[in-house]
This record gives sequence, structure tokens and C-alpha cells, in this order.
Amino acid sequence: MTPSRTMVFTTAEGFEQLSQEPRAVLTGCPWHDVKAMLRDVGLRPTRQRMALGWMLFGKGDRHLTAEMLYEEATKAKVSVSLATVYNTLHQFTEVGLLRQVAVNGSKSYFDTNASQHHHFFIEGENSLLDIPDRDVVVGKTPIPPAGYEIARVDVVVRLRRKSG
Repeated sequence: MTPSRTMVFTTAEGFEQLSQEPRAVLTGCPWHDVKAMLRDVGLRPTRQRMALGWMLFGKGDRHLTAEMLYEEATKAKVSVSLATVYNTLHQFTEVGLLRQVAVNGSKSYFDTNASQHHHFFIEGENSLLDIPDRDVVVGKTPIPPAGYEIARVDVVVRLRRKSG
């Protein structure tokens, strides 16, 4: 994965920069800023990427599955297939705009907060909550095999509501 300039849309006024790398000048116009964000990481701002990017980053930090984003797009009358949603989410993840969080073998969430942090997974509600990186202390990590390095450590703490 290549290092990237990562931004998330946090308010109507514009983007909050998460990294200190240079990036395109942002205007506060959500459509223009999504276009700049995509170009800044080397992605062509196609109509579908723009629409999905606006839905993803226009509402602050979020955790979405591909199916959830597809449903939002359908309700917003954005003409896009589920396969395109999956492809776009994976492209955004590859360039560092999103983080993929696997909660079990078949379900992944995409996190618009690409900074280093961990997650609570609420069983039964199928939702994720952020845990600040400083709140989790990871013990000794294993030594990776020759030719590999640790890219990151993800901690997912599973929660369930107390009974009674």
C-alpha cells in the first residue's frame, strides 16, 4: 500500500487533514473537495466515485458495509451497481482514504477515519465504535517472517448488552 494524503469530511465547512503531507487546496465546497481528494491520491474523479465519495465523507467519520453504502446510493437515486460499490470501496482503501475492518470471515466494514485506532464491535447491533489508539495497549507483537513487515495492528473488542 502506498502512503497517501488522508482527509475526512467532518463539517460543512471542509475537510480535516489527518496526515501532515501536502494536499490540494480545499475550498469548502463538498463536491469540489471530494474531487480534489480523489485527484490528490491519484484516482480519476469519475461520476460514480464522486457520488460515493460524497456519501462516504460528507457525514463525518462512519463505518459502513458495501451493502449499507449501496442502499444509501439507491435511496439517493445514484445509479451504481453493488459490484461498483465494492470496487470503489476497495480502491479507496488501497490509496488510504478508507480502512477496512473485518469483524468476521464474511463481513467487513469500511471506516472513513483512516487514522490509527481500534474498534468496539457491538454484537446484535452489527455496529462499530472507534476506540482511540492511546486507549489500547498491545503487548509484544510477533516477529514477522523474512521479507515481511507489520503494516498495522487492528484490535476489535466485541461487546454485547448486559442481560438483566
